[in-house]
Parts: sequence; C-alpha cells; structure tokens
Amino acid sequence: MDSKNQDPDTVIRKEAMDTPTAESADHSKEEKARQDASLRAEREATFGDYTFAYRMIGIRMSAAIRLDYLRCLFGQSIHVLDSMAPGAAAGTITTTANTLQLGISEKLGTLIEYLATIISATVIAFTYNWALALVTSSVILFISLSVSALLPFIVLGTGKVTKAETKSSSIASEAFSSIRMITACGAESQMAERFAVWAKAAKRHGQRTSPLIAAQFGLVFFAMYSAFALAFWYGTKSFAEGRVDSVGTITVVLMSVMMMVLSLERISTPLIAIGKAIVAACEFFTVIDAPRPKSGELREPDVSATDDIVFEGVQFAYPSRPHVKVLDGLNLRIQKNKITAIVGPSGSGKSTIVGLIERWYTLHDQYVIAKAIEKDKKKELEKKKKQKQKQKQKAKGRNTEDVDSDNEDDTVPNAEETGPAIELKGSVSINGHPLEEIDLRWWRSQIGLVQQEPFLFNDTIYKNVAHGLIGSEFENESEERKKELVREACKESFADEFIDRLPDGYDTMVGDSGTKLSGGQRQRISIARAVIKKPSVLILDEATSAIDVRGERVVQAALDKVSQNRTTITIAHRLSTIKKADTIVVLKKGRVIEQGTHDTLLENEAGVYYGLVHAQQLALGEPNDTPDPDSLEEDDAGAALSQEKSAALSDTIATSQAAKWVNRGVVGSFGRLLYEQKSSYPLYIMIVAFATITAASSPMQAYLFSQLINVFTFAAPATMDRFLERSRFWSLMWAVLAIVVGFAYFVLGFVSTYLAHYISSKYRQQYFEGLLYQKTSFFDAEENSTGTLTARVGSDPKQLEELLGMNMAMVYTSMFTLIGSLAIAFAFGWKLALVATCVTVPIGLVAGYFRLRYELEFEKLSAAVFAESSQFAAESISAFRTVASLTLEGTICARYDQLLNGHVGQAFNKARWSTFIFAFSDSVSLACQALVFWYGARLMASHEYNIMQFFVCYMAVIQGAEGAGQGFSFGPNAAQASAAANRILSVRETRYRPASGASSGDKQGQQEKQQHQIPDTAGGIKIELRGVHFRYPTRDTPIFRGLDLTIEKGQFAALVGASGCGKTSVISLLERFYDVQRGAILANGVDVADVDVYEYRKHLSLVAQEPTLFQGTLRENILLGVNPPSSISDAELHAVCRDAGIHDFIASLPEGYETSVGSRGVSLSGGQKQRVAIARALVRRPALLLLDEATSSLDSESERLVQAAFERAAAGRTMVVVAHRLATVQNADVVFVLGEGGRVLEKGSHAELLRRKGVYWNMCQSQALDR
Repeated sequence: MDSKNQDPDTVIRKEAMDTPTAESADHSKEEKARQDASLRAEREATFGDYTFAYRMIGIRMSAAIRLDYLRCLFGQSIHVLDSMAPGAAAGTITTTANTLQLGISEKLGTLIEYLATIISATVIAFTYNWALALVTSSVILFISLSVSALLPFIVLGTGKVTKAETKSSSIASEAFSSIRMITACGAESQMAERFAVWAKAAKRHGQRTSPLIAAQFGLVFFAMYSAFALAFWYGTKSFAEGRVDSVGTITVVLMSVMMMVLSLERISTPLIAIGKAIVAACEFFTVIDAPRPKSGELREPDVSATDDIVFEGVQFAYPSRPHVKVLDGLNLRIQKNKITAIVGPSGSGKSTIVGLIERWYTLHDQYVIAKAIEKDKKKELEKKKKQKQKQKQKAKGRNTEDVDSDNEDDTVPNAEETGPAIELKGSVSINGHPLEEIDLRWWRSQIGLVQQEPFLFNDTIYKNVAHGLIGSEFENESEERKKELVREACKESFADEFIDRLPDGYDTMVGDSGTKLSGGQRQRISIARAVIKKPSVLILDEATSAIDVRGERVVQAALDKVSQNRTTITIAHRLSTIKKADTIVVLKKGRVIEQGTHDTLLENEAGVYYGLVHAQQLALGEPNDTPDPDSLEEDDAGAALSQEKSAALSDTIATSQAAKWVNRGVVGSFGRLLYEQKSSYPLYIMIVAFATITAASSPMQAYLFSQLINVFTFAAPATMDRFLERSRFWSLMWAVLAIVVGFAYFVLGFVSTYLAHYISSKYRQQYFEGLLYQKTSFFDAEENSTGTLTARVGSDPKQLEELLGMNMAMVYTSMFTLIGSLAIAFAFGWKLALVATCVTVPIGLVAGYFRLRYELEFEKLSAAVFAESSQFAAESISAFRTVASLTLEGTICARYDQLLNGHVGQAFNKARWSTFIFAFSDSVSLACQALVFWYGARLMASHEYNIMQFFVCYMAVIQGAEGAGQGFSFGPNAAQASAAANRILSVRETRYRPASGASSGDKQGQQEKQQHQIPDTAGGIKIELRGVHFRYPTRDTPIFRGLDLTIEKGQFAALVGASGCGKTSVISLLERFYDVQRGAILANGVDVADVDVYEYRKHLSLVAQEPTLFQGTLRENILLGVNPPSSISDAELHAVCRDAGIHDFIASLPEGYETSVGSRGVSLSGGQKQRVAIARALVRRPALLLLDEATSSLDSESERLVQAAFERAAAGRTMVVVAHRLATVQNADVVFVLGEGGRVLEKGSHAELLRRKGVYWNMCQSQALDR
C-alpha cells in the first residue's frame, strides 16, 4: 500500500506489534538498550571532554591575557599609567577579565555545540527534501539578519556600560586607598555622589540597551516558532501536490526543524556573553597592542654608571600638562662619586630631574601611548566644553541623574585645550651616551632610589628589603647570603633598631602599602632597600622627610656613609641634611640660579640659598654652659631609638574588624531584596505574567506538535480537503503561538533587563556608600584591602544583575515550564506521565544537585584564587614607579604567573570532577528520554495510547526536563548572587553609627542615646585627653597607657618626639578614626564619644603627612568636604589659596582652578599637592586644625609663608601640629615631647624647653644649621 494512503497511527502500531516471535522481540529490545547505553556513554564522554576542555581554555586564556596585560603595562612609559583613571588598570585585570573568561569558556563551547546541532539538523533536512529544508532554512537567515543587525548596537551599548562601570571602579579604588582623608574631610557624601553619577550612567546605558536585547530575544523566539508553521504548511502543501511522497519525510524535516529551533533558542544567552567578552577583550588589547618605547642596548663595559651625569639644554613638560614648561633649558653636571644636593621652591623641577634620570620620562617618544587610551580625548573634550556651557545655563541644584555618562571624566588632561605642546629638547647623558641608548633594565639596576612617599609591598620586611637585590650582582646569591645583606642594609639605615623589637622580626608583614609601619619606619625600610644593592648612583628624594629629628641625625649619618665614593643626588627641603654636600644646586622655574657648597652659598647674603637657610633657622637660646653637643646627641639619639616601639606590631592576636556577613541563604537574601523593591512590584508582576506565557509555550508546543502528527491521519485521497484544511488551521495556530511567544519574550527581556540595571545601580551605590561609612578599623583588616573592596564593589552588584536580569526570567520560565509540561502530560496520559515523573524527575534532581555542588566549589575556588592574584596585581600597578625603579617588572610578572598557574593547576583537578558530574547529569536526560520513548511505544503497541497521546506526553516530558535543566544551570549564579547580596546588605546594615554607652552590637542603645553638641566652638576647642589607653584593633601592644594631655582653647600646640611614639595616633584619636579602650577625650568639656561623629568632624580639618588629591579639578579638590561647594565664594576660595601659597601657581595655569590634577594629582609636584591640601583644610573654617607633618613637602620659602599663614589662621581656632621640622613649631604656645608608650616627657613653650636643656633642646641642636 502507498504510504500516502496509510494511517500513520496504524503504521506505528503495526511496527510496534508485528513481532514474529517473543525471542526476536527480546533481542530487538536488548539491541535498542545497547544502542541507548552506547549513545549515553558517547555523549557523556564527548560532552564531558568538551566542557572540561573549554572550561580549561577559558581559565588558561584568562590567566594568559591577565599576565600579558600586566607585562605590557609595565613595558609602557610611566605617563601611560598616569593617563588612566585610578583603578582602571586594576579593574581591567580583575572584573573585566572575569567577563572575558565567562565568554570564552563554557559559553563558547555551548555556542559551538548548538551551531553543530543546527548544521547537522540542516544537513539531515536537506538530505530528505531539499526544497522543504530550503524554505524552512529561511528562518535561520531571518534570525541571522536580525542578530547581525542588533548585535553591534548591543555591543556598543554594553561597551558604554562597561566604560561607566570602569569610571565608577576608579572612583572606588581612589576612595578606598585614601579613606582616612575622605573621612577626615567628611567627604563621604561627595564621593558617593561622584560614584553615583557613573553608576547611574551605567544604568542609563544599560536600560537604553534593554529594548535591543529584548528585540533580539523576541525576534529569535518568533522566528523559532514560525519555523514550525512554515515547515508544516509548506510540507503538507507539497505532500498534497505530490512533491513530497512520504509522511515520514515531512516528519523527519519537522523533527530536524525542531532541533534547529531548540538550538537557536539556546545560543541567545551565549551570544550575549560572547558579545560582552568582545568588549572586555578590547580593554585588554588597548594596552597589549600599544607601541612600547624602545630600550637601548648599551651596558657594561660599553658604558659606565660611575661617570658624570650631564643635562644639556633640557626643556621638558609633562605629558599630562604638555603646555606647562617644567625645565627651561637646564644645564647641569652631576659629578661622579660626589654628593650633589638639589634645592629650590616646590615646582622648580627637582623631582623632574629624578624622573628623567630614572627614565620614567624621556625627551623623545614622549607621546608613545596606546591610541585607544587617547583616541576619545578630543571628542570628550568637546563634550566637556558643551557640558560647562549647559551647567552655566542650568540651576545650581541640578540632579546628578541628568549628567550624561559620555561626559569627559576628570582625569583627562587639558593638553589639547591650551594650544601646542612645549617642544621637548636637550639631552641627558653619561659618558657622552644619551640615556635612551642605554639598556633600561641595566641602568635602573645601577640606581638606588628613596622616594619622598615610600611604597612597601604587602609582604615581609625581609622580602621588601631583598627586592633591592633584583638586577644587582647579588641577585643570584644564596638565601643565607641575602639574609646577611638585608641585615647589613637595615643596620646602615638604623631600621634594625625597631625590627629586632618586633615579635616576628624580619618576617613581620608590613600590611597594605606598608600601613602597619609608621612613616619613619617605612622610610628606613625604603633606605635599606635602596642601599642593599650598593648602587653606583644613589638618589635621595626627601629620604628623611618622615623621620623624627633624633632618628634623622643617625640615619643621615648612615646616608653620609653610604654616599661615599658613589654618585649621590639628594633632593631636600630640610637643609640640615645637605650641609655636607659637595655641590648644592639651587633651582627656580626649571633653571639653575645658584651653585656651590653650603659655606660658599651662605656668603652671598642676597642669594636665594641664604634666604632658604634663614627661613629654617631655629632660635637656640643661649649656647653658654652647654654640655658637649656631640656626646649628648649621641646619647639622646641612641636612647630615642632604643626606646622607640613599632607602631606596627604583630597582628597574630588581631581582632578583625571586618563586617560580619550575615548568611541569610538564597531565599532570605532574595526575599529581602524583593521586599525592598515595592515600587517595582508592577514590573515584577509583568515578569511573572510573561514568564508564565513563555512557559506555557512549551506544553502548547507539545500539544500542537501532536496535532500536526494527527493531521496526517487525513492524508488519504478521500480526506485530502480535510487534510489541507486542518494543516492550514494548525499552521496558523503555530503562527499565532509564534507571535504571542515573540511578544512575550520581548516584554520579558525588556522588563527584566531594565529592572536588573536599576537594581544593580541602586545596590552598587548603596554598597559603595555603606563601605565609605564603615569604621576606619574595617579597612585595616587584611581581607578589606583596596583591591579586594574595589573588586567587590564592581562584581557583587554585577552578580545581582546577572541573576535578577534575564536569568531570573529564565528561571521563572523554567519553573513554569516544568509545572505546565507535567500538567499537560498527566492530562493526556497519566501512565506515561507518572513513569516520567517518578523516574526522570528524581534522577534529574539528584544529578542536578551534584552538578550544582561541584559547580559551587569550582566557582568558590576560582573566586578565591583570582582574588589573591588580582589583589597582588592591583598593588603592583599602584606601585608602578617603585616597581620600575627596582627593575621588579620581571619578578612581579613571574610572581603573578605563579599565582595564576597555581589557580590553573587547582582548577584542572577540580574541573575534572565537576565536568564529569556535569556531563553525567546531562546524559541522564537522554536515558530518561529513552525510557519514556520505550514505555510510550509499549503503550501504543497495546492500543492504550494513540499517537497524539504519545507525542503530547513525550514532548511535554522533554520540555519539562529541559526546563528543570535550565533551572539548575542557573544554580551557581544564584549561589554567587546570594553571597553577593549577603555582603551588600550586611555592609549597609553595619554602617558606622557610633554613640556613647552602646557597644558595637547594641543597636538599640545607639539609636536611643541622645547625641550632644560641642558648645561654644568660636575661638577654638579645648582638648583634654584623660587617662587614655589605646591600641590599634589589629595590634596587640598598646600605644598609650594612661595618656594625659590638655590643649587649651585657641592654643597652637605641637607634638614632637621619636617615630612611633604616638604623635600620629593622637591625631587619629582626635579625628575619631579609632575609639579609646579606656579614658576619655573631651572637646570643650564634652566627651567626643557622645557627639555624632559626622557632626564632630565638621569642626576639624586635617592636613596629612602624605598629601592626597583626587581625580578632578583643583577647585573640586580644595572644596572637598564643603557641602554645598557653592557656599564658598570665589573670593573666599582665592583667599585661602593665597594663605596656602598656591593661588599664584593656580592663576598661572591656562585653566586656572578648573585645571585637572590628573590621577592622584600626578600633574603637580609634591609641594604643590601639599599646598592644595592645606588650602582644602583652611577652607573648611575649622575650630580645630590638625597638621600631621603638613609642611614636610614644602621648600623653605614656601614653608615659611605657609607657616605664617598657619599662625595667622591659628587666631580663633585651636591648632595641633605634629612635626619633625622644629622650625615650624618654635612659635607654638605649647610643645609636648612624647616618649615611649605615649608618655609626655616634656611640656612647655619653645623658649621654656630650651632653657631646660632636656630632650627637646637636643632635638633642636640636631637641626641647627649653623652648628
């Protein structure tokens, strides 16, 4: 009989029942079972292999590109990093790398898998009937055109989101690295607002991209379901017209189309992930593909580092400010084996000379920079100008929500805004060879550098000092020999005095950026690191600026010793340190104006140097009847050093101040998040409603497919009209379903992604703000380093976005699909549905559980190890200059490679098991499908089920299994997002709200305690420290044991003493960075613990030892913490800047107060940064002004002017000064000399203490320039 006249239902039953004997039937079943088992084994093996392979490819490629990025970044000039926003490079190597890894691992494998399925199904369809397959394949063309049209815009929008997130990450990195200054200025809200601008910009761009993503989903799903309508309509039409001669042909093509449709459905998510990976890769290749400066080839014996260094006609400007001339035709010869001191006003070019000698900057190829970093500047600058014009027209209270994220960020230099750049010319040479011709690594290995702001790595003291051996002749010495060299270097720098008193000695961890050591201790370690290599050239850039008076004398003696018989360049503001220099060079505006020895320059009373010395002169009182200065100094200095205790002691008994994350679980954390989204409940209702519609499409698909099969029962000639009528009707139903499903997925995609960006932006802002308001001790904990917190702020809200976006909608769809599919299966055939439910669902759940468990362990491992490597990379990038000067690039990259390889090795072992479980759980679904098909065939053979019942149940079970599988596939995302939600909610809830009488856990007491105000702050604040006991939370040895100290209202008080005696700790307690363990601090008679900490800090201003500037303009930096900034008029702003001695410099800049300071103030010299910081303190009109070595970075003349400004500013306020340079405190009303354990050794005015001839008198003798 012709197949056209046969009933398909009858044919299937006949094939199932026509079994000649029971024996042959059993044999057939066994053969089928073997085939199924073989297929499962092959799928498990191949699926497991490819999943494992792509997972490892993703991890290896991610590790490789991170390493290559870091290596290429270190190969660039310093100004390339200066041109980036703070934290941008660290953000790329952490968050961006994770995005890249996600797109090139399993997602890429999934894409290739389903593309292969599409190709295979297409080949099968074309083999059976090319015409029908060709018509059906037009759907693939439609999808390809739709995706191709939308994907570029989606990638563009995603790129804008990534750019905005990078900006916000840079602000976060900058804020966390300078959290104490932000806290002191009360600038938490301002930094939160800056962060919010870019977080909202990311949200805005994400929401603008949402319709495009939704359109892509909607069109793809519309096309997929339309394919059935098209295939069935054309297939039945062709069958009726005789172009298709078999129902089986149409069935095979339809099944092939179904495979293509399901595969197309599953490539949508990988395509988005791969699109994001493409954007992420661009961030990496910006630096990797950038041209790198050429390094010379000359080294010993062709060139010697022991000859004169010669500057000839050097004209130089920084790349960040190419219009500002720093060196103006400089001619200078630095003689070999001599000590050359360079002095001059701040900004005269002293540190620039160091930069040129170190070859951080060159006189050639100055603009060799990654094009992608610079390419948008002109466009952005134009937008910045437009923005300024708009700002002038808009009201002052404009909402930051209106700020366009495309606007230029504050870090863009203003070079192009001010005309042509200064021409770079001249040469820096040695032996007649320009430095550019000398091998860079060899040259830097010949130089020992001690910088003004020393940087130490988060490692042991021993390893920090041993870093100085890299590139030297001692690099390959044995470990024992290196330990000897480290000890010798530390003795030379007198660092051994405090190291030997540490519980762990040389194995003591110095903390993030060396924060566990005092400034003087960090400086001594830095000196030891510089001299250990026995360099040919020694550069001391304010090497003793952070060391106390008595410590400075002995360290200076050590420096004088190590400076013998080597070329030494000393840059100093403290002129007592350069009296013995062979040559003193005085710079002004980039030119040499005086040169000679200390004595010869003093002979010229009209000279600049004479004026600098006179500005630092101390009034020493009557020198008669004085003991032998040498013996007294020796004794006192030794006593001071022997008494000195480290400010950073062992943290083995540390009490971690990290926030205690409350584990609410997946349900608890998301329940809390959803509860807080009451205003968005209509959107959530839409998500649930349209998820239900999309889920209903699966059982409807099963039902319609069974109806299509049933239509063929009318394929006989006698019922052909009925056949055509039913085929057109059900084809139309498929088309209607396609329209409904396409629209549902469009709405679902749009609403879910729109809402996800809103939630991500909201909690990113709350997370960052919550971290800003944590206690200072929170940031002291190892686990809360700058790199870690920056990564969390970027990744934790991203985890919420990943799950609460389209993924959440897919989870809902999967749940409803499973429920709907099982419901329709039970409705059409409860026996088959019961077997499927009782067998397949439990097996699927167990397999999914183990899959989820191993996935979570793998993700946890990945996050932990990459966090360690990312923190290391972020620290190394922040210490770019230190890394370059120590030639540590290779060592850093090798260490980073080691960390990454360790992760890859661990991931290899873990991935083998997780992918095996992953593959097993996937292949189990095939076994379940085979079981359902076998049992369904048995039911059909026994005439219990007809073909429609069988297909409805079979298709419904497959769809339900797919839904459950999809739900489990989001399990790892749910677990990660739950952990992220716990951290975000915990940080928000542990925001520091101190109050007296309430412990940190007594929230009710904190809320109920009435806050006090400081009375009568006009004229200053009286400070009383009564029986203060204090130790740092991460240290076990107390700093103060009952300190009593009183500073009267309106007094100018000075704190002096040895490094580590507690001077800066007093400042920290007055700023309330920490709370006292016992005792009390009173302000005008009120316990400061009873005053709201944020209100209290409004009465204070702090100028720290190391000035901190933030990306932005000079105006924004000076007005940091002033709320609102408009409350300070331009006249007031200019007045305080004149008092700080910085107004004339700012006025000379083309952009004036709107000049960008660059990344961390890189555009300014150390002295200029300090004066900006001083202006920032004065503009707040504080009742209590705290100065922690506030003038350490200023030249003598600027110091004198600023000191005069301070003394004028002291009128009407209390001023507390911590100083090593005693000339700055000789006019103080009272001087407190602190000793061991924070004891007050002496107290009195400068003149009174000199008359006592005690500790203070000897400190003054050490700094006397005329002795």
